[in-house]
Amino acid sequence: MKLFLLLGSLNAFLFVALGAFGAHALKDRLESNGYLHTFETGVQYHMIHALALIAVAILTRYLSATGLVHGAGWAFLIGIILFSGSLYALSLTGIKVLGAITPIGGVAFLVGWVLLFIAAWQE
Repeated sequence: MKLFLLLGSLNAFLFVALGAFGAHALKDRLESNGYLHTFETGVQYHMIHALALIAVAILTRYLSATGLVHGAGWAFLIGIILFSGSLYALSLTGIKVLGAITPIGGVAFLVGWVLLFIAAWQE
């Protein structure tokens, strides 16, 4: 429980920091290269799944299928790194091949949600 609470709160902090950094320090650069929306999408999914990590921490106390719940937490973390991380990198560098990583992170998010569904179903 503690690990996912730490990971969730760290990622929520990073969401706020990256969102503010993007909105203030990078806004002109991101608007000029056309990647502001891409960066904002990364930030949005980052926060949703930071909260999901916190939910995983809480759910480990209430669901008996803790292996599935932990698997969901790891999938959410991998999704944040691959999905949001690739969008951040793409936005800042303009290297379009980084966009090929984004769907892998999206699949990790989906896996996390499916694992939580299964854990709840087995309850």
